[in-house]
Amino acid sequence: MSDRNTSKYISLILRHKPEVIGITLDEHGWAVVEDLIKGVNKTHPLDMETLERIVAEDEKQRYSFNEDKTLIRANQGHSIPVDVELPEVTPPDVLYHGTGIKYQESIDSQGLIPKSRLYVHLSGDVDTARKVGQRHGKPVIYTVDAAGMAADGYRFYRSVNGVWLTKEVPKEYLSIIK
Repeated sequence: MSDRNTSKYISLILRHKPEVIGITLDEHGWAVVEDLIKGVNKTHPLDMETLERIVAEDEKQRYSFNEDKTLIRANQGHSIPVDVELPEVTPPDVLYHGTGIKYQESIDSQGLIPKSRLYVHLSGDVDTARKVGQRHGKPVIYTVDAAGMAADGYRFYRSVNGVWLTKEVPKEYLSIIK
């Protein structure tokens, strides 16, 4: 089994369903590394060396260890309530959101909502937004008036892997890049 499949499984566990392998996350999303390895090993071969490689080589930087590597967590994308202790930050004037054309009508009517996640995910550049959008079919790229949102009291966070997060983006702050 490949590291990629194992990484996807770890993502499922740490972001959505820790109970699948019988572990719990603390309020900040941390899992005990030893328990994670033991649980994942039931279906996917995993040892500490492989886990360290997955964390280090993950191109989206999905995971973080604590200082002594006894705990691990997903950096963002949770559907379960955790506080990953992100500092509130002032966003750039414009952020971007890439999605598939099939979601355009819904977004145009209700704005961006987190759906099953805790936050809406935004990108700092068009290229990243386009790559995200392509995962959902024909891409549509929205610009987000982040400066206007921040001035109106919306809060922004930036995960350790550079993804911008906010609770919602009302439709009046969105426009499509043609």
